[in-house]
Amino acid sequence: MNILATLDGVLTALIYLLASFVLFFIGKFVYKLINKKIDIDHELVEKDNLAFAFANVGYYAGLLIAISSLYEGDDIGHIIDNLTEILIFGLLAIVLLNISIFITDKFILRKFDLRKEIIEDQNVGTGVIEGAICVSNGLIIHGVMAENPDNYLGIISLWAVSQVLLLLVSKVYNLITPYDIHEHIEKDNVAVGVGYAGAMVAIAILIRHGAQIDADTWLEVLENLGLETGIGLLMLPLARMLTDKILLPGRKLTDEIVNQEKPNVGAALIEAFSYIGGSMLICMSFA
Repeated sequence: MNILATLDGVLTALIYLLASFVLFFIGKFVYKLINKKIDIDHELVEKDNLAFAFANVGYYAGLLIAISSLYEGDDIGHIIDNLTEILIFGLLAIVLLNISIFITDKFILRKFDLRKEIIEDQNVGTGVIEGAICVSNGLIIHGVMAENPDNYLGIISLWAVSQVLLLLVSKVYNLITPYDIHEHIEKDNVAVGVGYAGAMVAIAILIRHGAQIDADTWLEVLENLGLETGIGLLMLPLARMLTDKILLPGRKLTDEIVNQEKPNVGAALIEAFSYIGGSMLICMSFA
């Protein structure tokens, strides 16, 4: 009996794994359809386009994060019912992810011609941010879908609110930095892109956590999202200051990133780590 139960468990796991692969390839097909003017293989293999590689892999990572939300919580029941729900909500996750990327691209990177920056200029800083936007939206979709199983209205409503919060934070981040982010990214400053990407992912982690905190009413859900986002807004300048004082003693982060001939990408990675690490510590504190 134990052997039969084990075999049944393995078979069920393989079926769910196959369902995940199907959803992933649907998501990949949608990505190619939206970017049909881009020869993906040519960019990755022939041109060795690192900027596009960051954007492309970021999309796949965001897609996997979003799809993984379908397997949280209790089973629905019979495996056929489970697979039906996984397919329906998986397709919803793919749609929301691609709409999210379109929205954030239009607002966050609105000053850029993304095709020109990533495909023609191979601007790695822009590619890093585009990849981070995909991962950030994947995290947000994971949070709202895991917390609202079978609730289409709840998922879409929380997703819409989260989009507004993510855009708000991106505006604030540009205000707290002593330099114009768009200006330096357009100059192919990868370090600025890495720091910005870290801030985006860090805030997305907090929004995801806020969406998953237990709440009895919509008002409580919105309060949780607002609280987590507010904490994130306070964390960003604090984390930046701590990076200067603790992680890069004797150095100025701004000098390392924008005020020298060759921007220090390593310093930007430390900045991004401080944002993401801070957000994870905050989530653990509120667990």
